[in-house]
Amino acid sequence: GGPAMFDNILLTVDLSEPRSWEKALPQAVDMIRLSKGTLHILSVVPDMGTPLVEGFFPVDYEKQATGRAAKALEKLVEREVPDDVKVKQHLKFGKIHREALKTIKKSNADLVVMGSEHPDSLREFLVGSNADRIVRRSPVSVLVVRA
Repeated sequence: GGPAMFDNILLTVDLSEPRSWEKALPQAVDMIRLSKGTLHILSVVPDMGTPLVEGFFPVDYEKQATGRAAKALEKLVEREVPDDVKVKQHLKFGKIHREALKTIKKSNADLVVMGSEHPDSLREFLVGSNADRIVRRSPVSVLVVRA
């Protein structure tokens, strides 16, 4: 048998952190091209929880944040994913690892691809621990591309 074939690959991206996808995206594209499957790209707008100060976030924070993220995700796909690749965009709001695990099931992903960064700041540490949770709980294989 040749290389493993994947009908659905789920790539997680952090729209505010290009290093989360710069290396991972081209790999996911190459793999999905071989199998002529669908590349699912997931971005999660993190739910910051209840603000300490009421009125700290605008009432429609979720709508505004997801609206902005949806546009950014579309731009990213237009710019970085070749036209011959079938893409489905998934934009979620909530806890990153939870939404990722739900999307793995919903998209029938055979493989999850994600970038990993070295934890040299709190933000990257948080992203790193999300990756860790996804790796531990994912029902399918996860390819962690070193950034």
